[in-house]
Amino acid sequence: MAAILLLNATYEPLAVIPKKRALSLLLREAVDAVTDEVVALAGITETRPIPTVLRLRRYVNVPKRGARWSRQGVLRRDGYTCVYCGVRAGEKRHGPKSPRVRRVLHPNDFTIDHLLPKSRGGRNTWVNTACACADCNGRKNDRTPHEAGMTLRWEPKTPRVDYLVASGNVPEAWKFYLEI
Repeated sequence: MAAILLLNATYEPLAVIPKKRALSLLLREAVDAVTDEVVALAGITETRPIPTVLRLRRYVNVPKRGARWSRQGVLRRDGYTCVYCGVRAGEKRHGPKSPRVRRVLHPNDFTIDHLLPKSRGGRNTWVNTACACADCNGRKNDRTPHEAGMTLRWEPKTPRVDYLVASGNVPEAWKFYLEI
């Protein structure tokens, strides 16, 4: 384990930082140890114990930023699942010309649908775009879902980005502060 969990003064997780950065914060007395669990930072002449969880002594205001919109982002947010019929990538679907022919849908078979069409002023935003299969997108055409008689299986929303991603073996001391 080569990283340290850094908490804000309010005990909110801020970041996972390297041991050298943690040592720098400790030496400047900018942080306090929150746990007795330590990792060793080996130097040339000595080895220093570094707590696995540190808390800043002063509160740091971290503005929450929304994720930037992208086509791939919308497809990933929706899990390559059609917002209208619910078909997913990897599932089989009847072909439009022959109900007997079934083919497996690939992620490339999905498109972005604008709930308020671009021709009517609809923009590329998280709440106006959703993943749709080619059949449903063609059926909806240049109309709103209501005009096309189609219902949404979920409401498109802006994805959360105010979370910390920790992977691998997460130390026990971190689990109290992270939602694991």
